[in-house]
Amino acid sequence: MKLRKRQIRDYFFLFLGVLLIGISSKNIYSPMNLIIGGVSGVSIILNHLIGMPLWLSNTVINIPLFLVGGRVKGWRFIRRTFFATMLLSLLLWLIPDVPIIPKQDLFLSSIFGGIIMGIGSGLIFLAEATSGGTDLLAAIIQKYLRHYTLPQVMQFLDAIIVLWGLQIFGVEHALYAIVSIYVFTRVSDGILEGMHFAKAAYIISAKSKEIAKRIQKDMERGVTGIPSHGLYSGASFEMLYCVLSRREITKLKDLVHEIDERAFLIIADVREVLGEGFNTYKE
Repeated sequence: MKLRKRQIRDYFFLFLGVLLIGISSKNIYSPMNLIIGGVSGVSIILNHLIGMPLWLSNTVINIPLFLVGGRVKGWRFIRRTFFATMLLSLLLWLIPDVPIIPKQDLFLSSIFGGIIMGIGSGLIFLAEATSGGTDLLAAIIQKYLRHYTLPQVMQFLDAIIVLWGLQIFGVEHALYAIVSIYVFTRVSDGILEGMHFAKAAYIISAKSKEIAKRIQKDMERGVTGIPSHGLYSGASFEMLYCVLSRREITKLKDLVHEIDERAFLIIADVREVLGEGFNTYKE
């Protein structure tokens, strides 16, 4: 049942993400000749040079990448990416060719295009797929360079395509494209990392045992007791350590304050948590 719900969620993310990418590509970037990289950027250039429709170039460019990606990332990953790519081609054909940003406003186009494209790409990556093109190429590269995020790898690939766009559309369009790439990367990174963020709490209290029991009972979270020694006071005590989701922090604060108003509570950000109660391990 959980697997079924996850599949439904993933394909919902896929559809919504692809729709947003289609809108940003056809209704924002293409009318303004903004080349932010990716197959969408290549498609806009080809449309300008030889009149090839966006949906057709998106389909043709992805064929060799699917053949390579299937061997490297696995066919489950490619299956979803194939679905996303074909859906994007369909939407690029169906979406009305109507500019969203009026009066050739390159600044607004770069900002809102980056936001919409970033949300779309982030949702697709959360579904463990890409929209194809350089997204797929970035996913293949990131398989071997795990210390880089997918958006970071994409940013490098996009820079190459932006330089191509600079030669065709000029410096002004290229500079606004760089702004849009920055916005896009920040938004997509935020979606990818934000879904995994948690909070770590360090609690120093004379009533540590009572607090620990309440956390385990009321919040159903594990607690670790760390023997500690205060250098200023010279007292020995047990410091509590626990990891929670962001939405549980308010409840923890209320719980600690209820038991011990003098408790010392430190809350820190945690980038990612793997294990029971949080995210599962993935290969």
